[in-house]
Amino acid sequence: MTDVSEISVEEPQDPAPDGSQDRVLIVDFGSQVTQLIARRVREAGVYSEIVPFDKAEAALGPVLPRAIILSGGPASVHETGTPRGAGKALFTAGVPVLGICYGEQAMVAALGGQVEAGREREFGRAELRIIDETPLFAGVFAEGERAQVWMSHGDRVTKLPPGFRAVGISTGAPFAAIADDSRKLFGVQFHPEVVHTPKGAALIANFVREIAGCDGDWSMAQFREAEVARIRDQVGEGRVVCGLSGGVDSAVAALLIHEAIGDQLTCIFVDHGLLRQDEARQVVDLFRGTYNIPLIHVDASERFLRALDGISDPEAKRKIIGRLFVEVFEEQSEQLEDAEFLAQGTLYPDVIESVSATGGPSVTIKSHHNVGGLPETMKLKLVEPLRALFKDEVRKLGRELGLPEAFVGRHPFPGPGLPFAFPAEITQEKLEILRQADAIYLDEIRKAGLYDAIWQAFAVLLPVRTVGVMGDARTYDFVCALRAVTSTDGMTADYYDFSHEFLGHAARRIINEVRGINRVVYDITSKPPGTIEWE
Repeated sequence: MTDVSEISVEEPQDPAPDGSQDRVLIVDFGSQVTQLIARRVREAGVYSEIVPFDKAEAALGPVLPRAIILSGGPASVHETGTPRGAGKALFTAGVPVLGICYGEQAMVAALGGQVEAGREREFGRAELRIIDETPLFAGVFAEGERAQVWMSHGDRVTKLPPGFRAVGISTGAPFAAIADDSRKLFGVQFHPEVVHTPKGAALIANFVREIAGCDGDWSMAQFREAEVARIRDQVGEGRVVCGLSGGVDSAVAALLIHEAIGDQLTCIFVDHGLLRQDEARQVVDLFRGTYNIPLIHVDASERFLRALDGISDPEAKRKIIGRLFVEVFEEQSEQLEDAEFLAQGTLYPDVIESVSATGGPSVTIKSHHNVGGLPETMKLKLVEPLRALFKDEVRKLGRELGLPEAFVGRHPFPGPGLPFAFPAEITQEKLEILRQADAIYLDEIRKAGLYDAIWQAFAVLLPVRTVGVMGDARTYDFVCALRAVTSTDGMTADYYDFSHEFLGHAARRIINEVRGINRVVYDITSKPPGTIEWE
C-alpha cells in the first residue's frame, strides 16, 4: 500500500483533447448551469473543458483554445471583491469570446464599459428583439425577429466598451446581446445553454463551429483513446481497485480501465443490502461471466444496516454510506498486492451538485456518496475516468466499449441505493417493502414500453402511515410515492406524464402485492424547484 495521500474532489480531471487545438475553454464564475455550456459545446462535436475564473489565464496554456466562453454567476460585477476573471488577458488572446449573463457583464467591465443594478429584474422566459445583424446570430436569429430566451439577472449593462454595439434588447436589458465583430467578442444577457432558450444550442454551435472554426469531430472514440492513455500514464505499473455500484457509470469506468491496464484492475462489488431487486446477481454475472474481470463480491449488508440504524438525516446517510464504502475498499485492497488506486464512476453532475466543480462559489445542493462521502485523507489515490462526462456521454462511451444494452440503457441509480428513496430511518423490513414496490413499478413501466422514454423512475416509501380498508379489515400502512422524470443530463428534469390508467394499474398491483402499503401517490414536481431524488 502507498502512504496516505490527500484527495481533492473540487477540480475535475478533464479529458485531454488528444493534442487537438479544437478546444473550447469555459470560464466558470459559479453558475449552477455552467456544466450545461460544456454539454452544448460537446453536442456540437467540439471538445470543451471548464476552469475556475481565477485559473483562466493559466489555462490558456502554450496552445491557445479555439474559443472562450464565460459562464454566468451569482455575483455582481459592480460590487467590490467579485470575480473578474483574468482581466483583459482573455480578451487580448486573439480568440473568439462569448460572455453569458455574468460573463457578458464581466467582459464589459474589464474592457471599459459599465454595469449597474437593474431597475427591473428578469427571471425566467423573456423576449429578445434582434435589432442588428452579427456573425453570432447567423443562421439562428434574423434582424427584426422576436425570440424566446431565458433570463436570470438583476444587474444589466448600461454602457458598452469601445468597439461594441447592441444587437439585441429585452424589456429589462438594453444590451441583451452585444457584439464587437472585428475582435470576435460577443455577449448575451440571456442563457443560451438552457433548454428554455429554444435556439440557444444552435447559437452556441454557431459560435464554436462557424466563428471559432472548430471542426466538430470530437467523439467518444477520441475520448476513449485519450482516456486510455491518461489512465496508463497515471497508473503505470500500479494496481487499481474499482468500486462497482451496479449502475452504468461504474460499469463503464471499469471496462475503460480494464481496456487500459488489463489484469492490473480488480473490481470490488459491495453488496450493502440497499440494492434493488436482483441487482447483485446481475453485476456478478456481467463481470465474472461476460467479461471475466477479476471481481471480489463482498456481502456487507449487516455492517451498513447497523451503521444506518436510527439515522434519518439524508446527508448523514450519504456520509455514512460513503465512509463505509471507502473502509470496505481499503480492507479488501489491503489483501491485494501493491494496490494503489481506487477507481470511481464520478460524473460532472455529481461534482456540480456536491461542491463547485471548479472550487468556485457554486451553491452545494447535496453531497454524493462518491464525492462528498470521501474522507480528507485515504490510502488509495483516485482514478475517475468519467469525471468530465455527462450521463448521456457515458452511455455513448459504454456502447463504444461494447457494454450490453441492458446495462447501457439502465436508468441512473445513485450508489447509496434505496436509502435515497427512503426519507426515514432504515430497517430491513421497510427496505423489503420498498424493494418489492420498486420492482413492480419498473416492471409496469417496461411492460408499457415506456422505460427508454424515462430518464429515471423509482418508488419512495414515505414515513407516513394512513388508514385503509382491505377486504373487511382496517389497515394502517405506509404510503408509497412513485417518481418518474424526463431529462437529458440530470441537471434539470420534468415529471413524466403517465396516463391515469397506467398509474391506477401500477397502484393496484403495488397495494395488492406488497404487504405494508395501502396508498400510492405520484410526484409531479419538476427540477427545479425539487431534485430528482427525494433525499
